[in-house]
Amino acid sequence: MTTVLDRPPRVPKTRTADRKRRYGERPSVAYLFLSPWIVGALLLTLGPMAASLYLSFTDYDLFTSPEWTGLDNYLRILTNDPHFWNSVWATTKFVVISVPVQLAAALGVAMLINRRSRAQGTYRSAFYAPSLLGASVSVAVVWRVIFHDWVGQPNRALLALVLLAVWQFGAPMVIFLAGLQQIPQEYYDAVAVDGAGRWRTFVSITLPMLSPVIFFNLVLDTIRAFQVFTGAYVISNGTGGPSDSTLFYTLYLYEKGFVEFKMGYASAMAWLLLVAVATITALLFRSSRRWVFYGGDA
Repeated sequence: MTTVLDRPPRVPKTRTADRKRRYGERPSVAYLFLSPWIVGALLLTLGPMAASLYLSFTDYDLFTSPEWTGLDNYLRILTNDPHFWNSVWATTKFVVISVPVQLAAALGVAMLINRRSRAQGTYRSAFYAPSLLGASVSVAVVWRVIFHDWVGQPNRALLALVLLAVWQFGAPMVIFLAGLQQIPQEYYDAVAVDGAGRWRTFVSITLPMLSPVIFFNLVLDTIRAFQVFTGAYVISNGTGGPSDSTLFYTLYLYEKGFVEFKMGYASAMAWLLLVAVATITALLFRSSRRWVFYGGDA
């Protein structure tokens, strides 16, 4: 006769198993909650991307049906369009100058306001306010009036746009401030005992511990700098002048697509920009292995 002791012990059901029993058999519920995102991604992101990729191989003017031309748009862009290379050069100079200067300004201000004081909240709000305005038309108009003498000179027009970008350093500043507050005070106390000065402390403690945040801001600001449009459009009156000095890539793309109605040509330019930004981002990630240090790194 089988006794109670001979029976195998009963394994109680866990909460995880209970959830699998209740929800695992009904995946339609998950898809129902995901449906707004899925519809938005298909209609607003993936669909337009697929359409622009197709149009990049066509001759399309928004009024007639697209005519397939193969790689003709790409060949004309790369071999027979001097304004295209002027826009690439202007954009490259803007990115190379504005991104490091903006990050340096954001880090410097973050270190200054990373101290306890009665007016701490006021300082942070004041420095962050320009980023709330963003690249609005009204700000660009005011900037054009302030730097009126610079806008008409090819050697200085780009600097006006660089200063406009640097002035809006609030977003990376807040991220730097959060990173600075995560650095343990014990590290600073240790180097102070060793007699290290401010510069040595900054180089040996602050920069290495802040390197993941620097890398994060660097990637975001680089991508954002390649997409600058409003400031260049307003300050140059939509011409990219003088002498194509402010003819940013996005401005020239807009001119081709919505002024000259060469939508196929503009779509090809958009995909070239996507490939270029993706390549630069991949190079930044690859270089981060040498100078970005995370908590688990030796």
